[in-house]
Amino acid sequence: MFLLQLIEALDNNRIRYALVGGYAVALHGVVRGTVDVDLAIRINKGEFRKTEKALNGLGLKSLLPVTADDVFTYREEYIRNRNMKAWSFVNPDKAGEVVDILITEDASGLKTVTKTIASRKVRVAAIPELIRMKTGTGRPQDEVDIKALKELL
Repeated sequence: MFLLQLIEALDNNRIRYALVGGYAVALHGVVRGTVDVDLAIRINKGEFRKTEKALNGLGLKSLLPVTADDVFTYREEYIRNRNMKAWSFVNPDKAGEVVDILITEDASGLKTVTKTIASRKVRVAAIPELIRMKTGTGRPQDEVDIKALKELL
């Protein structure tokens, strides 16, 4: 399973991450389908580099022609002027393997909980964090997720 391979690669590279997005919502118990894996990592150059290396090791490539150093250096400009919220990686050989690294959230400050998938511990953003991240996006799916997550509190 791709998610488990991804978590193993992150753990092996000592990357501080939090699973966010659809997979996180589902792991909290909300029935939810999704394809891409959304992650928050610590916002520093070293973490960006380690994450890029780990994802490349899984066969994933940056969707944009940018490197970890580019994303770290120009992050504020990408967010402000290009409305970029995530640095996306795809596997050109396996369409279902997509990872989005949120560049607007720092995993250092996120409250997380630990979930277990097939005996592997996974750090997942806590429900209040997910609600905060999804509030005000204007995306219908986020509104559905917020309602379902609030029912779990």
